[in-house]
Amino acid sequence: MATFLASAPAPAPKRAAAFPRSDIKIQIKDHYSSKVYTSGSSLSGEVHITTRRDVPFDAIQILLIGHTKTSFEGMSVPQAITHTFLKMSMPVPDSLYPSPRVLENGKTYTIPFHFVIPRHLTLSACNHDRLKPQLQEHHLLLPPSLGGWHHRDDMSPRMAKVEYTIKARVVRDDPVPPPANAQSGEQPTTKRIRIMEATHNIQVLPATPEDPPLSITPADKLYKMSKTKTLRKRLLTTKLGTITAEASQPAAAVVSSDGRQVVSTPTAHVKFTFTPSTSSNSSKKGVLLPIVTGVSAKIAAYTYFSSGTISDFPDLGEGFIQPYVFDRRGVYSTAVPLRGVEVGEQPVWSTTSTSSGPSTPEQAQPGLVRRDSGYCSSRCSDSSSSFGSGFRAKRKPKTPTAIPGPSTTMAKTQTTTLSIPLPLPTDRKLFVPTFHSCIASRVYTVQLSVSISVSGASTTLNLSLPLQVCVEGFLPAWETPSALLPILDGAPAEGPQNGSRETVTDGTCSEGCGTTPLGISAPCQGGIMLPPSFEEAEADEYLRPRVWRVPEGLPTDEERRERAQEMGGLPGYGGLFGLHGMGNQEGRERTQADGDGLPGYAGLFGRRVDLMS
Repeated sequence: MATFLASAPAPAPKRAAAFPRSDIKIQIKDHYSSKVYTSGSSLSGEVHITTRRDVPFDAIQILLIGHTKTSFEGMSVPQAITHTFLKMSMPVPDSLYPSPRVLENGKTYTIPFHFVIPRHLTLSACNHDRLKPQLQEHHLLLPPSLGGWHHRDDMSPRMAKVEYTIKARVVRDDPVPPPANAQSGEQPTTKRIRIMEATHNIQVLPATPEDPPLSITPADKLYKMSKTKTLRKRLLTTKLGTITAEASQPAAAVVSSDGRQVVSTPTAHVKFTFTPSTSSNSSKKGVLLPIVTGVSAKIAAYTYFSSGTISDFPDLGEGFIQPYVFDRRGVYSTAVPLRGVEVGEQPVWSTTSTSSGPSTPEQAQPGLVRRDSGYCSSRCSDSSSSFGSGFRAKRKPKTPTAIPGPSTTMAKTQTTTLSIPLPLPTDRKLFVPTFHSCIASRVYTVQLSVSISVSGASTTLNLSLPLQVCVEGFLPAWETPSALLPILDGAPAEGPQNGSRETVTDGTCSEGCGTTPLGISAPCQGGIMLPPSFEEAEADEYLRPRVWRVPEGLPTDEERRERAQEMGGLPGYGGLFGLHGMGNQEGRERTQADGDGLPGYAGLFGRRVDLMS
């Protein structure tokens, strides 16, 4: 049988380059491959350009660019989307350009640059439609680098990436030939061409704030905050009772700026409630106490990515992937078990007696008493007044109406709280902070499994709690050292040096509000004076509440009532505020004679009442 072998084509000979290759390099000061930058980090370095021929150019660009990339594969053409959320340009002064602007052959040009990683993005980074207004606040925070970490697993798929890159370009503006039907007065157009370009990727873990706890509803399928199960020894035996596990969202897990250490370890607090059944409660075996036989926990990382903009929080609601959404979407999840999660000692259970089958409203809800409605029907037998007399008919108070039902039995409910520490395994995985961007997001959940045993019956309760991961170092804008000093016209800037945070002590308390050295009121937070707003200070002065003060020597209420009885009428406003010796008629005549406006208000607005500022 003949065998056919397909031979590979011979490699084509290498062609000599038309021009010798030029060289452009980016060097960052004190940089190494595993270095991590955070918010406020400085990026300083130089761009070195060496050419092998004379190259005319128009400009040199040095940019810090951040972009998110998502990709999808399928039967059709693969789809890739790039969203640029950050673009910072380093201005190059004209003194660093050669004159004329030609890169000479064999000469090396050095251009320095300096960037600072911002804490927030500009509003133009997120300008799409959103279902919730607070979503934009998350989209304007810097996302962390996702994918491409140096020998570290950030639990992200290759379909979603967040990259920060420093780019250096040498560009030239070439004229574009006008079209054949162009008019003579039109301005010539140019096209910018990249002659040379170099890139340098960096890894960024921005500082992130801790968000308030989520408002979890039953519609949020990703989370499960409570679970109730029935305890039975066997399938067909009588139930021993019900066990319920409830938990709240734990505090955020705070990691260091390089992601290698845990600064703050969260703890999950789970409340257990065991309600024995009536038959088991009345048995002669005594009180049934549940036993926690085992606890396990793992942290699941969910990465959401989309081909279009995300208009809502992807972890809330029925699900991220919906049939009516036209954008291509994907979710990637992976879980990491937590080590060292165990039960050292059995929790202490507390017993509370609850009533099952209440017979009266007071037993059903303590403090609830059925009151008299205040209306009398035709069945009132003790009515002492006729209809329409203007008085409400009286009737004897009734005893609380009994609610039909079974006899009341007292069930002893057992409750306890179990605290479970959640140490993040930063030695095995890289936990990037929780973030939401326009086309990608990352959230974490804690999946708890607690095994409970009661009198030979056992069950396992599973909970899924939200967990936020933050990076230390986030400071609001008003707590930055530069913002602590008021900007005064002609006043010297004095304050904390070397970025330190000091407490203002000139006329202020250590933990309260006070005044600035100029006497302008300013708020105080944690002993640190916040910068005052002079426009707000003027508005506060203008809107400061005034105090009405009545001068001393005016008659008391008793004296005014006696004088009113002597005059045969109610006291007028003139007698109220100091028109002594005048009755109502005299006060009105005196007021109208003076031309002060309405009668009785003369003493209020002009004579004996002072307006104190």
